[in-house]
Amino acid sequence: MPRMKSAAELEEFRQQILAQRDADQPCFTLCSGSACHATGCGPVAAAVEQELEKQGLTDKVRFRRTGCHGFCEQGPVAVIYPEGICYLKVKPEDVAEIITETIVNKKVIDRLLYVDPNTGEKATLENEIPFYKNQQRLILGLNLEIDPQSLEDYLAAGGYQALVKALFEMTPEQVVGEVKEAGLRGRGGAGFPSGVKWDFARNAPGEQKYVIVNCDEGDPGAYMDRSLMEGNPYAVLEGLMIGAYAIGASEGYVYIRQEYPLAVENLEVAIARAEEHGLLGRDILGSGFDFTVKVHRGAGAFICGEETSLLKSLEGMPGEPNARPPFPAIKGLWNKPTNINNVETWSNIPLIINRGAEFFNAIGTEGSKGTKIFSLVGKVNNTGLVEVPMGATLRDIIFKIGGGIPGDKAFKAVQTGGPSGGCLPADLLDTQVDFDELTRAGAMMGSGGMIVMDEDTCLVDLARYFLGFLSDESCGKCTPCREGIRQMLKILARITNGQGKEGDIERLQDLAETTRGASLCALGKTAPNPVLSTLKHFRDEYEAHIHDQRCPSLSCKQLIAFHIDPEKCRACGACLRKCPAEAIDGGKKRIHVIDQDKCTRCGSCLDACPAAFGAVGKLSGEPVPAPVPEEQRAIG
Repeated sequence: MPRMKSAAELEEFRQQILAQRDADQPCFTLCSGSACHATGCGPVAAAVEQELEKQGLTDKVRFRRTGCHGFCEQGPVAVIYPEGICYLKVKPEDVAEIITETIVNKKVIDRLLYVDPNTGEKATLENEIPFYKNQQRLILGLNLEIDPQSLEDYLAAGGYQALVKALFEMTPEQVVGEVKEAGLRGRGGAGFPSGVKWDFARNAPGEQKYVIVNCDEGDPGAYMDRSLMEGNPYAVLEGLMIGAYAIGASEGYVYIRQEYPLAVENLEVAIARAEEHGLLGRDILGSGFDFTVKVHRGAGAFICGEETSLLKSLEGMPGEPNARPPFPAIKGLWNKPTNINNVETWSNIPLIINRGAEFFNAIGTEGSKGTKIFSLVGKVNNTGLVEVPMGATLRDIIFKIGGGIPGDKAFKAVQTGGPSGGCLPADLLDTQVDFDELTRAGAMMGSGGMIVMDEDTCLVDLARYFLGFLSDESCGKCTPCREGIRQMLKILARITNGQGKEGDIERLQDLAETTRGASLCALGKTAPNPVLSTLKHFRDEYEAHIHDQRCPSLSCKQLIAFHIDPEKCRACGACLRKCPAEAIDGGKKRIHVIDQDKCTRCGSCLDACPAAFGAVGKLSGEPVPAPVPEEQRAIG
C-alpha cells in the first residue's frame, strides 16, 4: 500500500482491515515472548503450522504469534479464540489434539488447563485464572491481540487513533496539558511527573529537540520494558510520536539493549512498516509533522539506564553520569533539549490521549495514577509479569496474583525496585504499592522489579549479593559510589563468611548514609538501600552473624554444617553417591557419617536424602554432634 497522506486514508485502511476479519473465526494464539521461547514456543509454532496444513485448516483458522502474556511460569501459553480457552505448558505433541478437539470439535482438554495449587480447581478461560483475573492489564493486555510485526493487527486494535487525535484535534500545549492532568509519573524509576518534564523540554530554547525511549533495562530479573517492546512496539512508537509533537521534536531514538534481539527485531520491523505507510517520516498523514526514529543498541551497562549516562553512550562516549542541573530537558543529547522516558511510560501515552486524562486519573492513588507493570519473581508460586492499579497492596500482588509461597514456606521479605531497592518484611505486606508509599516504607518503585523471599533467604547475604552487582556496575566516576559500595561489600562479605566484627553494623550504616548523600547519580544514591533496609528490618540477622557466627536462615555457606542424624539414617547410600567431595563415610546397613573437614557444604547430601527419611539436616551456631563410633554404626 502507498504512503497514507491523511487521517481519512488511515481510517479507510483500518476499516478495510476490520472488514476482512471475522470475530468468530477460530484463532490459535501462541505467546512468543522471550520467556516462552525459552520454554519451547518455537517447536510448538512449527507444529501448529504443520497441523493446520495437514488438516486443511489454514484458511479457516488464524494462527497468531504474540508478545508476552505475562504468565511466564506456565509457558508456552496458548489461548484459543473466540472462546478464550487458555492452555498452559503446551508441547508440540499437544497441538494436533488442540486443533482437533478444541478448535474443530469445541471440546476443552482438561489436562492442559490451569489447576489452582491451593484449591485444586481448574480454570478454562484465561480471565478465570487467579494470576490474570486479579490484574488490570491496560497496557500489557494488548500484547494478546497483536502480532508485534503486524501493523494491520495494531490498527485493528485501534492503533494510531491517539496520534490522529493529537495531530488533528489538539495543540501541542493541549497534549502536554492532558498528560499533566492525567498525573502520569515516569515508570523508569524516579517517578517524576511526565507532563511537567515534557513542559520543560517544550519551553526550552532551541529549534532542534529530541525524544528518546529508554529501553536499557538492567535490573536483574526485570523484563517489563523488554516484553512491551517485543509485544507491542507500535504503541511505544505512537507514544513517542505524540511526545515529539507535543515537545516540538523531529527526531527520536530508541536506546535498547543489544541482548534483547527479539525486541530489536520487532521494533525495526515496526519502524519499517510505519515508514512504508506514511506513519513515520515527512508530513505524517498530511499534518505537516515530520518525525524520524533511529535505533541504538546499548552494550548492556547498568549505568546507562541513568538518563545522562544514556545520553553520553548515545553520543559515542563511555556511559557516565553528569551532574544536574542542567537537566536533559534543557541540555540533553548533543546539548539540545531532550526528553527521555522509558518504554512503559511511552506506552501509556496513547491510552491517555484516547481515553482522556479523567479516565487515567481515576485509577490509582492520590499521588500515583494509572497501572504499573511488575516483574514478579523469586520464591512465589506464579512468576511472571503483572499489571495492577497503583495502590494495590504487596499482599494482593504476592498472594492473590502470585499464589503465595511455594512448599509451605513462610514469607520473609519482598524487595522492590531492582538491585537498589529495599527489602520489606511481612508486617509491611499491606503497604500500598505506589511511588510515595514504597519510599516511606524504605523501598522504592524503581522500574518494577519485585523479588519475593521465603524463610530460607538470608537477608545479610542478599544485601551482599546486590552490593556485589552494584559494585561491578558502578561506572567509578565518583568516589562515594565507587568506594562506598566497595567498602560495604567487603564488610558484608566478611559477615557472611563468619568473620564479622564488633562495630561492623555501625560502619555499614555510616558508609551507606555517606554514599547515599554524596554520590553523583541515582545509582550511587540508591545503592545503599539493600543495606539500609535490611539493617532496619532484619538487624537481628546481622547481630546473629556477627555475635554468634550463626546464620538464622541456614543459608550462609561458611556458617553452616551438614549433619546426618544417626537415628534417621537408613543407609540407603543416596547421600554417599551424590557427595562430590567424597566426604561421606558409610556402607550397606551402616549409619552414614559426614567428615566435616572434607565437606564443602554444597548441600548435595541434603538434596539426595529421601524425604521419607529426612536424615540430613543443617546446623548453624552450634557444635556438630560427634560422629557415631565405628563399632556402633551397624543398622539392624
